[in-house]
Amino acid sequence: MSVTHGHNLLGEPPATLLPGDPEAEAALAAGTDPAEVAAGHPRASAAWAALAEGAIDGGRTVEAYAYARTGYHRGLDALRRNGWKGYGPVPWSHEPNRGFLRCVTVLARAAEAIGEVDEQERCTQLLRDCDPSLAA
Repeated sequence: MSVTHGHNLLGEPPATLLPGDPEAEAALAAGTDPAEVAAGHPRASAAWAALAEGAIDGGRTVEAYAYARTGYHRGLDALRRNGWKGYGPVPWSHEPNRGFLRCVTVLARAAEAIGEVDEQERCTQLLRDCDPSLAA
């Protein structure tokens, strides 16, 4: 009897790897205002993540929540378009996935800050499910 290593017998789907958005990514890397990038590339979760992170770091929790939720939903749409069925790995190691994962992270933080415990717990579990390395 031989054992095959590395094959998931439970049938977990392969990792979902989002395509990048080179124009939005280049604009953000060049220091363009994330609001301008989000307006020009509304599907780019990375732009919404940058807005959400800036808001939460600036103490604007409700604004952060709104930006993060927008990026989260844009990311869910992109994941579904790329074969994600609501579960399975979405690894942080794949750069284009990070905008979505950053939005989920800020959404969890903002939800916790406003006392929305159920949402904070759902987001934290989603992060764990997407990439166990994000559990912290």
